[in-house]
Amino acid sequence: MSKVSDEKTEEKASEEKKAEYKGEVRKYDPTFNGPIKNRSCTDVICCLLFLVFLLGMAACSIIGYARGNPYKLLYPTDSSGNICGYDTGYTGKPYLVYFDMLQCAKTGTAVIITGCPTPQICVDSCPTTYWHYLYQVALEAQLPSPTKTTADRATDMICKPGTDTSVGTIQNLVDTDACATYYVKSTPVVGRCIPSFFLEITDLAQNLYVTASGIDYNLTNSAGEGITGTAMNEASYWLAKFMSVTQVIEMIYKDVIASWWLILAFLGIAMVVCFIWIVLMRWLTGIIVWFSIFAVLGVISYACYYSYVQYYDLKSTNVTGTWGYSEAFALNFSYYLKLKETWLAFGCGTATFLAIFVLLLIFLLDRICIAIELIKESSRAIGNMIFTLFWPIIPFFIQLAIVGYFGFSSVYIASIGDQKYYTNGTNTTDDGINYYLSRIPCTPDDSTQGSYCDFVKYGGTEYIVVMQVFMLFMFFWTMNFVVAMGQMVLAGAFASYYWAFEKPKDIPAFPLSASLYRTFRYHFGSLAFGSLIIAIIQMIRVALEYLDHKLKGSENRLAKFFLKCLKCCFWCLEKFMKFLNRNAYILIAVYGKNFCTSAKDAFFLILRNIVRVVVLDKITDYVLFLSKLLVTASVGVAAYFWFQGKVTYFSNYVPTNLNYYITPVILVIIGTFLICTCFFSVYAMAVDTLFLCFLEDLEMNDGSAEKPYFMSKGLMSILGKKNLKPGEKKKCCGCC
Repeated sequence: MSKVSDEKTEEKASEEKKAEYKGEVRKYDPTFNGPIKNRSCTDVICCLLFLVFLLGMAACSIIGYARGNPYKLLYPTDSSGNICGYDTGYTGKPYLVYFDMLQCAKTGTAVIITGCPTPQICVDSCPTTYWHYLYQVALEAQLPSPTKTTADRATDMICKPGTDTSVGTIQNLVDTDACATYYVKSTPVVGRCIPSFFLEITDLAQNLYVTASGIDYNLTNSAGEGITGTAMNEASYWLAKFMSVTQVIEMIYKDVIASWWLILAFLGIAMVVCFIWIVLMRWLTGIIVWFSIFAVLGVISYACYYSYVQYYDLKSTNVTGTWGYSEAFALNFSYYLKLKETWLAFGCGTATFLAIFVLLLIFLLDRICIAIELIKESSRAIGNMIFTLFWPIIPFFIQLAIVGYFGFSSVYIASIGDQKYYTNGTNTTDDGINYYLSRIPCTPDDSTQGSYCDFVKYGGTEYIVVMQVFMLFMFFWTMNFVVAMGQMVLAGAFASYYWAFEKPKDIPAFPLSASLYRTFRYHFGSLAFGSLIIAIIQMIRVALEYLDHKLKGSENRLAKFFLKCLKCCFWCLEKFMKFLNRNAYILIAVYGKNFCTSAKDAFFLILRNIVRVVVLDKITDYVLFLSKLLVTASVGVAAYFWFQGKVTYFSNYVPTNLNYYITPVILVIIGTFLICTCFFSVYAMAVDTLFLCFLEDLEMNDGSAEKPYFMSKGLMSILGKKNLKPGEKKKCCGCC
């Protein structure tokens, strides 16, 4: 007898020890009937810290607005640091022209950062003809009467401001870099004059030339290098990219203007379709899930059957495989399909997958049914609180405002920097194939290295870099804060629905507004705490990406390996913390505890029901993915046929002046997907909230008259549970 008692004691102690690792089970509270109203402020220190950082963010913005000048970044700047089209004396000269475009190729891709090592000046218009200084010399020396005089140099030549072209020879003006050696036909692109003659010549390798007095003068730069179409194409490669992009953007813009009302109409239809689909989900969820499961089961079964049929057919014909080098290196897939070994491998593989799939289906059947019922219950909850569908619009517009604010602030802060000057220098680097000029920072004075020192960009001082890093961190923090706010508000509303004993009769009035009030009144600090953790992880990931960029040219394989591992680890950590935060916000919305306590309770609650969590999460992801896909595809296909003019009955409403009919179609598809994401994010939050409440309900209550379940009758029937009436006793299973 004592031995049996000791065994029971040891078993009980073992169970208690195991329970310690999974946290304490929620105990029954007779006063609990939904989100607690009598609560206090949580994580006050984080709230104050967040407000202090917001003040710091505002201070950085004010400094940027007071001292910055975004025109420095928006308008081109010449070699002397004058802003074209903006500074006094340059308002009528909005374009930047390069003296020698060939020099741009000598810095490689660094031309975007360090600029072209050639003089650049502001002009009123880009060149529309070809010109070379020898051409000008020939025309001035033309007999019997010169075609050009020294007075024409001012209009024909491109020279630095203040240059007196009537004094001295043209050769002297060119040698001193006071004037350009040549120029070609150009087009303004983002304020820069970019060569645009490529369609006019058939042989890009041919040297460009101008003709004077029957003599052809080849275009060359001051170093005597010939100017060919190929050389100019390579020199302007990165800058010319802007030209094609600008043209495409302009045509897309015209298409949007021509069809904007139809795009909005289709997006309105997408919203209606999303709403109808969510209402129908309570009836369609089970059909979608079970049809998909049995479809996958059927496909795997047929693949297994077909593989073995092919194997036995080839075996009966006595086909043998020869794994020669020629076949292996040829990678001829049809060759392998003729081998019985290939089909045997396919058969064994599909049979293994089939066995695993069937076993999972058998063991997880009840949990799949619970997941389907919870998704249906979420649809009912949204149907009873219809305003929850439109709640994501508010966080979305707040996030848009944050992006706009940080975008403007970053531009102003970046434009605080002083002017950075670089010389043309003599240092060169190579990539193993080509040699590139490495430009050296300089000061525009007599001690400058090289032939000249010109302006390249506006550089930030040390405190500007710190300000930009701080603003990036605050961008992450505020964006995650808004996401957390949206999640907690929805969680409070859906928790009010679940913990209503008689639905919808006991659902409190204005559950969404009440949840919004509780969130901002008591849990501002908890939102700041959770979003701070995510922001720190994201900043670490940005730092790792920066290090990875810096190590791209390095050959330290070990450092690269560890960096890749760190990037992977922090990516996983961010995903896990977002998942944990989401569930912590749900428990905060219900019980009103601080972030750490709620995160711990959520973690152990999930750990105690890990299989249910995985099944529900994957089934929910799958159903929502299918829903997004179906709604987006249906609206996208309708838009495609509409804008193509194939809906003949409404052909009069289709714009006829579209450059690309696919432009509005793509915009409709993107907009529909974003609308689906907003609508179904509410659905996902409803599922997660009801699921955690369901798990809490199972732990706190037992279905007796004193401790009844709050779950729906559908969930109780799946679990084989029910609420007993007063005086009714629970039936004994015979094992007690």
